[in-house]
Amino acid sequence: MASSTLRLSSSSCSRQINAVIHVPRLPEVIPYFSIPKIPTTKPVEELNLRDGFKRIVPVEKISTAPIHDKSPNSDATAATTQLYAILEAVADRVEMHANIGEQRENWNTLLLNSVNMITLTAATMAGAAAIGGAGMPLLALKLSSTLLYSAATGMLLVMNKIQPSQLAEEQRNATRLFKQIQTQIQTMLALGSPSKEDVKSVMEKVLAVDKAYPLPLLGAMLDKFPAKFEPSVWWPSNQRLQKKNKSSQGKQRDEKKNGWSEEMEVEMREIIEVVKRKDIEDYERLGNLVLKINKVLAISGPLLTGIAAAGSAFVGNGSWTAVVAVAAGALGSAVNALEHGGQVGMVFEMYKNCAGFFQLLQESIESTLEERDLEKRENGELFEMNVALKLGRSLSQLRELARKSASSRIDGTTIDEFASKLF
Repeated sequence: MASSTLRLSSSSCSRQINAVIHVPRLPEVIPYFSIPKIPTTKPVEELNLRDGFKRIVPVEKISTAPIHDKSPNSDATAATTQLYAILEAVADRVEMHANIGEQRENWNTLLLNSVNMITLTAATMAGAAAIGGAGMPLLALKLSSTLLYSAATGMLLVMNKIQPSQLAEEQRNATRLFKQIQTQIQTMLALGSPSKEDVKSVMEKVLAVDKAYPLPLLGAMLDKFPAKFEPSVWWPSNQRLQKKNKSSQGKQRDEKKNGWSEEMEVEMREIIEVVKRKDIEDYERLGNLVLKINKVLAISGPLLTGIAAAGSAFVGNGSWTAVVAVAAGALGSAVNALEHGGQVGMVFEMYKNCAGFFQLLQESIESTLEERDLEKRENGELFEMNVALKLGRSLSQLRELARKSASSRIDGTTIDEFASKLF
């Protein structure tokens, strides 16, 4: 039985009611049940503690996506990260090639001035010895002239071997090409959603430029006097272009699709013919001519200074020895000034680069036309505009050139203009 007591007390100022309720205790009828404690550690923390890890990974930083996520977004993110890494390497190459190009341009100027000053000084000493030298003064002048001529000959041999002006032009071309790749990467990143194929393509371009324009001189330097003129190749050989599906080769494509039409394809083929028959052929002719001139100058300079060194050693034994020493030295100085002051090696490299530019344009057009699936091609109107810009022409001028090429082939005549108006 439950019982309760109510106590009331009053005073003159206020009245207070105090109530006390006595509730009987219930018997412990469930002694074997207990409420489990809620864990205070998070699952990842508990896992870390259980496995013995000291570092606790916050739960909020763990992605709920699977570890091996192959979604397009993850592929694009990985490709973007890789492109940023390549972009950083390309920027470093741009700076590196620019610095080395400037250094090698300084080589050309300093070596040219030094060799010419040495040669002219040696010729002056040989002439002074022939005028009135005798005894020890004659020996001193002869010895000094011979040593200076010998030093000039050795320096010319090294200088003609490495061709500093051509080395500088190689580095300028490499800097320009790496800047192009840098711009292409920045465009890919700006457009967004790059793919693994984009990363692979950029990597191949970077390695191709590295191979075309090496930095070291020993072991990797390009041959400055090849047996035959060959255009520079700084782009990767794309084997995939030879494996395109040609099953739709016989299909009629009268209507325009992806900017392409039969007329545009004919126009591009005519442009290729003009590039091959005029531009590439002309640069090959000029390149072979400059190569022959450079070979003659590279041999003549050291040969003349060597003859002058031999002649100066015999000054005083006859009138002709002084003439040979002075005249050969003067001619050697003139040849050296023509070769390196005129930068014949740089002109040769420039012709190689121009011929390579037209060869790349030809391969680009041919590989695009080999792709029979029009949707996989670059947009036709954009492609035509790029070709026109590379040749320094407007779209109307490019189409007019294609018409002239077609009519000249029909008439059996040779077109009287080059494809490029830039160079």
